Amino acid sequence: MLAGATGLVGREVLAALLTDNRYSAVHCLGRRAPASRHIKLVNHGLDLGAASLLPAGLHIDDAFIALGTTIKVAGSQAAFRSIDFDAVLAVAKAAQAAGANRLGVVSAMGANARSGIFYNRVKGEMEDALRQLGYPTLIIARPSMLAGDRASLAQPPRPAEKWVSAVLALLNPVLPANYQAISAGRVAHALLSAMQDNTGQTRVLLSGEMQHI
Repeated sequence: MLAGATGLVGREVLAALLTDNRYSAVHCLGRRAPASRHIKLVNHGLDLGAASLLPAGLHIDDAFIALGTTIKVAGSQAAFRSIDFDAVLAVAKAAQAAGANRLGVVSAMGANARSGIFYNRVKGEMEDALRQLGYPTLIIARPSMLAGDRASLAQPPRPAEKWVSAVLALLNPVLPANYQAISAGRVAHALLSAMQDNTGQTRVLLSGEMQHI
């Protein structure tokens, strides 16, 4: 199961899952259907705040969550939290109820429940809440600035991200690995690889580590 398939990282996760012979079906949750079409792909068009996210009787083995927005796009701190905390937790619970015992989630560098920065604090609280669910395998990816084509996803432009990405591209050779820009494809590959290689563990993938997986 995948939530967030129409996002920058989610799109890459979906592409990898559809070509992975270990999975016989990929169930996508969200209000918008991904552009991909595939015999293994099943779309569930729904609001992620709905009381019931999955059809009765559906069995899930692995769950991936790549949900995320910005306060500017969401419109308020409360709206941001409803996606980056509430929706993520709701999806994780629904997958667990459907039998999932492995969960991979995209968080963010700097996630810390005690941070004075609202964005980082919500991401940290989300991670802590997922740990409390008791998934036998939990993989948390914390990428740095993401590199990728948001325009092709019809996402609102993020001028600050574009500017910072340009600066990081110039500085990447001298920056510590955790602060270098990272492609969405690398994040997706690292997340899927870690899910298979770390069964029975909780693991946090830092951005620099993901550069080399």
